[in-house]
Amino acid sequence: MSERALERALFLDRDGVINHEIGYLHRSEDVTFVDGIFSLCRTAMRLGYRLIVVTNQAGIARGYYSVAQFDGLMDWMRMKLRAEHVELDAVYYCPFHPEHGIGEYRREHADRKPSPGMLLRGAAEFGIALEQSVMVGDRCSDIGAANAANLRQAFLVGATESEPCQGNYVSAASLAEVEAWLVAQG
Repeated sequence: MSERALERALFLDRDGVINHEIGYLHRSEDVTFVDGIFSLCRTAMRLGYRLIVVTNQAGIARGYYSVAQFDGLMDWMRMKLRAEHVELDAVYYCPFHPEHGIGEYRREHADRKPSPGMLLRGAAEFGIALEQSVMVGDRCSDIGAANAANLRQAFLVGATESEPCQGNYVSAASLAEVEAWLVAQG
């Protein structure tokens, strides 16, 4: 590690946070960005946060789409984000599922949320202080990963879950609430 201070990150789940959840998204024509995502990301970048996507991709495990299709969609999404002056530092995904995976993809993996593997990878790769970082997700598995990684704050947006999540988090009705929190924290 260099002598410079550790950085902080805004970890973002993809489906339900960056784009609206439709179930196994893999085509660009099906993408609708969530209101406020561009502004949230620009504000986070201005405040010195790295932007890192951490997403479970059970659709790969189930054989609904390929890694190449996922990569192609992410390239397209990055282009759309760039057009809005948003640059992602990294995209980590977990293509495994312990029950519904096919072939090599049917297994548990340390990257599959609620395990914190993808967050820990981001911390190692970018020199991130997890205790100063934030997670925005729409599922209890996102909250579990954030809590397991000892992040400073976790936000649960939207009404995806039917039951309250275990762990420490703040419910947010919109990404604008998360953005206001980031600004207030400095």
